[in-house]
Amino acid sequence: MGSSNTRHALIGLSLAVIAGPILAVQAAAGAACAPGRIDLRWEGGRESFAVELADDPAERAKGLMFRTEMDLAAGMLFVYESPRRAQFWMKNTLIPLDMVFANAAGQVTRVHSNAIPGDLTPIDGGEDVRFVLEINAGLAAKLGIAPGAELRHPSVGPNAAWSCEG
Repeated sequence: MGSSNTRHALIGLSLAVIAGPILAVQAAAGAACAPGRIDLRWEGGRESFAVELADDPAERAKGLMFRTEMDLAAGMLFVYESPRRAQFWMKNTLIPLDMVFANAAGQVTRVHSNAIPGDLTPIDGGEDVRFVLEINAGLAAKLGIAPGAELRHPSVGPNAAWSCEG
């Protein structure tokens, strides 16, 4: 009798270990395309971050200045009205960041890793940038986020490489 109970307990534990990630993916899929979340996908990976939006000039100018920490699963999404040359600096920014630059279709065009807190050197995202995602330094490399990855967020719109519809 004891061995049957042990076997059932192990089967239940195995199902919990397997179902946990599946339920997390399903929960993330249900929360897809909310203004406070951004999804990224690339060959061999997928990630989601809780984001604050910086979608007007005042919010974009302030960004993540004066913050002393940011949750690993969080970031800030800068949204421009139209594609442009985007340049950033780290003035008054106290935490090191990775900057993920993307075009109007949400395709990542450039990643700048490990921006140095307080550095006034311009960080050039290049031409045709409509979105910039700032996340904690080192995460882009650790996760494998690189040019060619795709963003999914309501701001990307109907011509998205990865739309909110699917």
